Amino acid sequence: MNGNSSMLKARSADSLTVEGLARQHHGALVRYFRKRGVREEDAEDAVQEVFVRLSRRQGLSEIERIEGYLFETAANVAIDAHRHNTVRHAESHDVYDDSRHGRPECSSEAVFEGQEAIEQILMALRELPDRTRTVFILVRLEHMKQAEIARRLGISVSAVEKQLTKALAHLALRTSVP
Repeated sequence: MNGNSSMLKARSADSLTVEGLARQHHGALVRYFRKRGVREEDAEDAVQEVFVRLSRRQGLSEIERIEGYLFETAANVAIDAHRHNTVRHAESHDVYDDSRHGRPECSSEAVFEGQEAIEQILMALRELPDRTRTVFILVRLEHMKQAEIARRLGISVSAVEKQLTKALAHLALRTSVP
């Protein structure tokens, strides 16, 4: 029982040490991470990771230079965050913003109208001759250059232009989509 009692006391002391460090150094850690290039939206998570790592460490309350150990742990978390973001290409991701993404006012009627418009376009595309449909899809959906399409299909660039014009005219007549 004596061994368990001393282990519980040590765990309690370690827990109190982590709590005290969190109260005292939270703001400094946020600033530390921001100065080291951790994205603003990830800085709080990085601070929490520091305290998670510290809470797993046994004998934390016995470390003499605990602030040094705290910031050494923070440095390791910053390195891990940079590695993680490099692998995920995080710098090329945008934070979700309702004003830029999505339309919350999208009603079921608008969804239905959109589905009808898509169905009209698909039906009109099916009505086109194979080559005309292929040219349209390669230009408008695959974003291929007309010269590349001409080479691929074994036709002239002028023929590609004519097929595209034909497809666009047909779609304009058959659909009410602007």
